[in-house]
Amino acid sequence: MSELFIRGLGAVSPAGWGLPDLRDSLDAAGPLPLQEFQRPGWEKPLRVRKVPASVTRPSFLAHARLRRTSSISHYAVSAALEALGDDTPKITAGSLRVGIVMCVMSGCVNYSRRFYDETLRDPATASPLVFPETVFNAPSSHLAALLGTTALNYTLVGDPGTFLQGLALAAEWLAHKNLDNCLIVGAEELDWLTADAYRLFSREIILSEGAGAIYLSREPGSGAAVKLGAITDSHLFHDRSSQISAALRMRSQLPSGQAGDFLSDSRTGISKLDRGETKAWNSWPGARISPKPILGEGLMATAAWQTVAAVDALQRGRSTNAFVSVVGCNQQAIGARFSA
Repeated sequence: MSELFIRGLGAVSPAGWGLPDLRDSLDAAGPLPLQEFQRPGWEKPLRVRKVPASVTRPSFLAHARLRRTSSISHYAVSAALEALGDDTPKITAGSLRVGIVMCVMSGCVNYSRRFYDETLRDPATASPLVFPETVFNAPSSHLAALLGTTALNYTLVGDPGTFLQGLALAAEWLAHKNLDNCLIVGAEELDWLTADAYRLFSREIILSEGAGAIYLSREPGSGAAVKLGAITDSHLFHDRSSQISAALRMRSQLPSGQAGDFLSDSRTGISKLDRGETKAWNSWPGARISPKPILGEGLMATAAWQTVAAVDALQRGRSTNAFVSVVGCNQQAIGARFSA
């Protein structure tokens, strides 16, 4: 892998709108409060962790493409703009070619549920204006329109491990010098439909929402330089047994680690779900963080938060090497290493 650096970070989470809120929440290490989420036809609400309302209305919502968009686009754009920082005007002016890799799992579920609900109620009156917001690549399209860029723009759909695949894809794009820099975003939004569906697999899981963004470049940014060291292969699995094997194979492709290293993993705090990752990293000697018990199961957003947290730890001088471990919910185990 050619030398690539993390130029910027961004996050929207149940902790708030911005990286500082995410950082403070993870440093505190206590689970965020739960909110009740009504499910139609049920007296007992679902329990979730939602992104709080922004203290001030984000200025980007004035853009014509974002006035009627659902929350996943708001989260993705906010995290992306935070990561891009001072480079945003250069992109809009056309002097910087920045590719976009958007990663989602459930995607634009709010408008999908609304569209099908209207269709089932009365097909003659279902609004066709809702349909464009149901497609998976709507958030990346809105982000590109806001930035005014016509550079490469992909949307990857998969389980949370797909975020690191998106990072690998961005690294490949930059290695072939098709772009100046690349932005990788993982985002999700809450809806009673997904919260209820996930409950069928594990009633202990608390679903959440938000986004995380990584801004990748051949040149370091103005702060502490953090380099992308390696991304493992994607090790597929199909059941709990093969998940353990996949996690072990992923772990074997990363260095053993030292006492001063940092690990950001995807454990939920539920032993039966964490078995593979716990076994794979049982001899880890350094510090570690598990964002899910704190922020909730944000699906693709959680993998993005994990990566943001790992890089942020390096930028703050808490470690010289940081590892990210993602054992997805139904597809793959994949990991990454960063260095200061």
